[in-house]
Formats: sequence, C-alpha cells, structure tokens
Amino acid sequence: MRIPSFGIVMILAVTGCSDGSSTSASLDMAEEATEAFSVVQNMDAGGSGRQAEEPDSSGETGEIPVSVPQIAYSYQYGFRLPAAEIAKAQQAHVTLCEARGAKICRVLNMENSGGEGDYATGMLNIEVAAPQARAFGTQLAEAVGEFGGSQIATSISGEDLSKQIVDTEARLRSRVLLSQRLTELLRTKRGSVAELLEAERAVAQVNEEIDRARSWLKEMRGRVAFSQIAINYQSGAPGSGGFTRPVREAFGGIASTLGYSVGAAITFMSLTLPWILLLALAIYFRRRFKAPDRSFWGRKIERSEQPDD
Repeated sequence: MRIPSFGIVMILAVTGCSDGSSTSASLDMAEEATEAFSVVQNMDAGGSGRQAEEPDSSGETGEIPVSVPQIAYSYQYGFRLPAAEIAKAQQAHVTLCEARGAKICRVLNMENSGGEGDYATGMLNIEVAAPQARAFGTQLAEAVGEFGGSQIATSISGEDLSKQIVDTEARLRSRVLLSQRLTELLRTKRGSVAELLEAERAVAQVNEEIDRARSWLKEMRGRVAFSQIAINYQSGAPGSGGFTRPVREAFGGIASTLGYSVGAAITFMSLTLPWILLLALAIYFRRRFKAPDRSFWGRKIERSEQPDD
C-alpha cells in the first residue's frame, strides 16, 4: 500500500488552517504521518520496514543513565549598618562584583533612598555564577563588616527545572526532525500551488515552535547557570523595649520637635507679616493726616472753655 505523494501535504494544510489551540496536535499528526511515509518509502525500496536496532550501551553495562538536577538558586541577604555607610557598602559590593568580570558576576540594578537623620535604605540585585554564589555571599558579609554593619537576614531558595528542561529538549528534537522531513518533502514532491502554500505555512509554524523552545531553553539554562542575589540594606537598630525606650524616643525626637516648632513659627510669620506691615502703615498715615480737632476714629473733639477770672 503506497501513501499518496501529497497525503502529507494535505495534513499540513489542516495544520495551517487550524487555530492556536489545535496547532500542536496537528503538528503531532504531521510528524506521525511523515514517519509513516518514510517507512513506506523504505518498504518500496526493498527494505523490511523495520528500523535498524541500535546497540543499547546502557543495556550492555546494565547501568541506567542519571541526569544531574538542574536547580535555579536564589539568595537574599539583609544587612544593617549606619545610614551614612549604606552608599559606601553598596559601592564596595558593586566593585567586588565587577572585579570578577561579566562572565562571573553582573550587576542588575541598585537603589538608595533616605539618608535623612538615622534612617536610610538600599537595595542591590546581582547575578553570580552558580558555583561561586555561596562563597560570594560570605564575601558580601565581610565587606559590610568593614563599614560597621552586620548581617541580619539570610534566605536561600531553589527551583528544580530538570523536568522542564528535559521535556523542552525532547520537544525541540522532535520539532527539528519534523521540520527537516517536511522541508525534504516540499523539495522532492510536486503539487498544486495551494497545497505548496499550505505546506510552507505548516513548516513556518514548526520553525516558530523551534525558536520558542530554544528561547525557553536558553532562559532556563541561564537561571541554572547564574544565581540571583538580592541584597537589602537598612539603618537603625530596633529598640530593646522596657521603661527606658519611651525616654530614649523622646530625647531622640527633641531635635525634630524643635525643628517643627521653628518651622511653624516661620510659616506663621510669613503669613501674618505682610498684614502687620499694612496695618502699621495705615495707622501711621491716619495719625499723620488726621485733623487736629478730630480723634483717631474721626470724632470731633469738644473743647470746654475755661471762664475768665
């Protein structure tokens, strides 16, 4: 039984006309059809139709290959140090990262805020080669110690990407093989223009899946190769509580309270001073130009005549 030369192309036509939800299933059907067509070609050429059995190296040795877990690690460190030293500690960590080179350590972003009084915060995100990530975290703590700081928080988390990587690699291999077979069919077989256009559209969809799978693999392998490290900086030490805590907070707030009071007085003066000056000017002109026989409010002054002796 011979499969028509363009039976595969018709399946590709169905693939090209299908929507996004059934594209993958249609491509799987096309892959199975191309395999069947290859088998029929082998039988027509005098082959037995059976694929040559490859020697199983694992069967000879009796060992089952074990894949190494692909785990993407993320680290978080928290440091407390004086507010004036946060920017210096950040720069020291950036210098420590850049000294290793872009192939080992990369700075993603850095932020610094506050700096008023004893309060300030900072953040630094970097990527470090996975084998050196933990040792690099130790060096971060040592660098903070030089600025009078201390480590207050540590967190390590990991995500196993082994299954996703293996599944994506297998799907990529099958899609690459399918693309090669479909391309070969288009090159060797003939058909109508419409059939060829639909087949080329199906090949384009397969190649799109190949590109997407390769980008996924690249992203996942990058997460495994480089660990994310998030560093948080903060200033000020937490109060110990007890009877003396409110007293310390009150003394600590004297400067700010006095500043608010002076600021309120300045604001009040800036609002009332123009009106005070205007009122004083009005009083001056009233006194200066009023009639001698009139009071300040405009009433006539009655003078009593003294009797002559």
